[in-house]
Amino acid sequence: MKKKKFSDTFARMYRNPQYRICLWIFGFFTMLVTYFTFKSKKGKDAFAKLQKELKQEYMRQGLHEKFYEDALLQVKKKNEYFKKTISEDAAEKEARAIAERNLKHFVHDKAKEKAEMESVSELTMASCYGKLMENPVFMIFSFILSFPMYILMVLYIRPIAKYATERLFLMIFVLFGVTWLVFTILYIAPMDAATNILGQTATQEQIDTFNRVYGLDQSYFTQLFSWFKNLLTFNLGNSYQGNESVAVALMAKFPVTLMVTFWSMLVALIISVPAGIISAIKPYSTFDYVAMFLALLGLSIPNFWLGLMLILQFSIKLGWLPATFQLGNAMTLIMPAIVVGTGMSASIARMTRSSMLEVKNSDYILTARAKGLVEKKVVLKHILGNAMIPIITMVGMSFSNLMGGAAVTEKVFNINGIGSYIVDKQFVPDIPVVLAGVVYISFIVSIMNLLIDIIYALIDPRIKAKMKNY
Repeated sequence: MKKKKFSDTFARMYRNPQYRICLWIFGFFTMLVTYFTFKSKKGKDAFAKLQKELKQEYMRQGLHEKFYEDALLQVKKKNEYFKKTISEDAAEKEARAIAERNLKHFVHDKAKEKAEMESVSELTMASCYGKLMENPVFMIFSFILSFPMYILMVLYIRPIAKYATERLFLMIFVLFGVTWLVFTILYIAPMDAATNILGQTATQEQIDTFNRVYGLDQSYFTQLFSWFKNLLTFNLGNSYQGNESVAVALMAKFPVTLMVTFWSMLVALIISVPAGIISAIKPYSTFDYVAMFLALLGLSIPNFWLGLMLILQFSIKLGWLPATFQLGNAMTLIMPAIVVGTGMSASIARMTRSSMLEVKNSDYILTARAKGLVEKKVVLKHILGNAMIPIITMVGMSFSNLMGGAAVTEKVFNINGIGSYIVDKQFVPDIPVVLAGVVYISFIVSIMNLLIDIIYALIDPRIKAKMKNY
């Protein structure tokens, strides 16, 4: 980035209140020097002198009195409308404050107009920063001591990177908000973790010891603060049952959940996208009716029933596939992927069909056909390409839901994934595991939403153009 680009970027960021705070946080040294430079020169620059001259001239012309009369009339009408009674002194004091403010704005606007004609620039924090950046010593020290601020500037001038950074920053508040909400629900829930884990025969002394060890005897705010601190330090604590590290347990189960999700999505896309495309190109045909009937059937069949039927047929009767999941055996992923994938394929196929039907009869599709384009290119590039936004949304949301764990399918096939792990622990309630699971799911959903929005910009030029002006 060139010096002028730094100055322009600084000016744009400083106009935004949120980014102004970020500039002070990440570039405190640079901002401090710039601020003191600005304060030392304020009122002594050419623009300030121009403002002063214009104000004196307008005061001589009696403009202040005119503003005062208008403000006094405005104050009286306002009080009459709201049926309020105030003294003459109070009305005059309020009117003079309004008149002073209006005169200040009027003089500033006129000074800016005159400054443009006379090529006089207004002294601002941004202009002070630009002048300071012309000094090599300041620039070097600024880069060294305010390096995070310049990383922020680089991200700011790249629309997609800027958008992603803002979303990731907001995700922090989402995670803390979800943690607070779930913790509060668990705190006021009637379930007693100590009694459920130790059993009904546990003595009061054992229960008190359990609560003291895990901090359950502390106040609501003390426990909540402790969880917020753990979230900041990425310390998810230990589970009540087994006393295992929750972070380690989730990391161990994540690859299994990821494998099931990947193969399930692959099965869903292989089935749904071709079926949706053909149904949209040949609507109300025999294939369309059959495909949509099967899609409705796929939505209606419960996963646990389909899973049990597949185990009965392919594991018990035919002996082709293992009935339960085995780590390292790819054959054990076939039935879970089919069970989950067929259910998702129904929704994606219906979405593909409806989205393509909306686009199919558009004017630009008729124009593409009129130009003699091959039908395959018209369907895949123009119709499907312009119908991708809803399809990508459906696929992305389905993927994030699966990454949260398909608890029912995992139970049927004895898959030791994240979904079944969280579900088992919530009935204790094993608070560290439940909270960590909720934070994990919130994180996955937030990341997937971000990726979906970025993919929108990559495939749709209109969204990309809007993002450039973001």
